[in-house]
Parts: sequence; structure tokens; C-alpha cells
Amino acid sequence: MSFDEDIIQTIWEKGRAMQEQDATRWRQDECGAWMFREHYGVTDTEFGWKIEKVKPDLSEHADSFRPFHYRNGYDIAVGTPRCRVAADRVELAPTGRVDRPRNRDL
Repeated sequence: MSFDEDIIQTIWEKGRAMQEQDATRWRQDECGAWMFREHYGVTDTEFGWKIEKVKPDLSEHADSFRPFHYRNGYDIAVGTPRCRVAADRVELAPTGRVDRPRNRDL
């Protein structure tokens, strides 16, 4: 499915903004994986992302979609994310600040 830039931006903004990173460039998906705005549709990078349908309706309205790391997805039948990648917070204190986003396999 092809989306125009306004819809891509609207869906991007549904990603989780994190205080320690610039939300115009970095967001997290529902699995907690980091995504980089300029890497939409890119699958050969750690931070590539895609737009995934999350509602079983036939609507192509932005409310029916969410941003996901390209290796994660959404199971519409069950109503839950399919997580294969999440943010890597290993060796980071519980209240530690993420200076450089990184992901890890689950």
C-alpha cells in the first residue's frame, strides 16, 4: 500500500516519543523498538520502519495504521503486536538516559 507524505507523517506521530531523543527524528513502536524517521520503508538498517494495519476494517484512514520497526508487526486477529525487536537498554540504569538509540533481538 502506498501512502502520501502527510499520512506517513500522521502515522509516524503515533509512535512513542521518548524524552531523551528528538521526536521529529526518533520514535519507538508498540514493541519498544527504535525507529528513525528518514528510514521509512528501509529494511537494511537497524532503525527502518513500516506502516502496519492494526484494525480489521477496510478503512485506509490513518487511525487504522501504526508505525512499526520493519521486523515487528501487528496481529489483527489477536489484537496484539508481534515483537521481534525492542530497544536495547542492557547496561543502562533504570533511570538512565539513552544517548544513542540501539535495538536488540528478542
